[in-house]
Amino acid sequence: MIKKINENLELVKAFSAESNEEAEAFRIKYLGKKGILNNFFTQFKVLPPSEKKKYGQSLNLLKKAVTDKVKAFQLRMDTSSSIGCSDDLTRPGFPIDLGSRHPLSLVKSRIVDIFAQIGFNISHGPEIEDDWHNFTALNLPEHHPARDMQDTFFIQTSPDVLLRTHTSSVQVRYMENNQPPIRTISPGRVFRNEAISARSHCIFHQVEGLYIDKKVSFSDLKQTLIYLTKALFGKSKIRLRPSYFPFTEPSAEVDIYWGLDTETDYRITKGTGWLEIMGCGMVDPNVLKNCNIDPDIYSGYAFGMGIERIAMLLYQVGDIRLFFENDVRFLTQFKSGV
Repeated sequence: MIKKINENLELVKAFSAESNEEAEAFRIKYLGKKGILNNFFTQFKVLPPSEKKKYGQSLNLLKKAVTDKVKAFQLRMDTSSSIGCSDDLTRPGFPIDLGSRHPLSLVKSRIVDIFAQIGFNISHGPEIEDDWHNFTALNLPEHHPARDMQDTFFIQTSPDVLLRTHTSSVQVRYMENNQPPIRTISPGRVFRNEAISARSHCIFHQVEGLYIDKKVSFSDLKQTLIYLTKALFGKSKIRLRPSYFPFTEPSAEVDIYWGLDTETDYRITKGTGWLEIMGCGMVDPNVLKNCNIDPDIYSGYAFGMGIERIAMLLYQVGDIRLFFENDVRFLTQFKSGV
């Protein structure tokens, strides 16, 4: 038995692998579950105690020679592999897949840039708001019926704390801390307790604008809206329909003439060619008073639009849920906007 072990020891010392396949075959031959070493160890168990010492010494020499040889093969393969990767400059590089900005971020940045060109700055505020800034200061006192228009997420531990339903709350905070002239837009995420569908979501994004100064008129508002629609959509034909918002008086809905050039135009405009894109109006004097601005001296206008709605129009997206699913197949379509 010891003679067989020594014969294998000489074979192991003399062995040299020319390829990875040969090295792997050698490892399996000696160290595999049915390999030579396992067979020798099985026989070792049945030897009489007097023979185990000499047999064990020879077997351990063979095992060490095999494991050293296998480690040498593995080290050589790892070294040659790393040298090949670093030194072979002709090898093609690994492709790096470039990411892209989210379509909502693209539209928000576009709107911000448009208003920056006419002197509007950006203002931000908290997403968790109090009742004063989200409702009361905006001419929506407690039990006002218009509060029912906005299904609100209230924080259960405090009925006066809620997730903001619009970024008008940011405008209130800005007016409280800044004196006219004020020219600001407030982009941000808002929350409403609504059912999620292709056209609505419980989380969405808004951009609201505010301009307060002396002798600001409705005509100023209209010219700003024409400038916006021309810069954003390339269309300047708009119409203003009377509407109601508690914090503006008079109030209006803004429609843009989208046209009827394609079948999609007929579908999204229901055959009229007109699309509603935002709400607007002159800031109610009570709102100015609540923010410590004298309505006898100053006046202003405000407007607000949903970023998702604008993005759906610009990119012809038919389902608002696509903006929140993070589907790579959808997002990679916007790489040209990086």
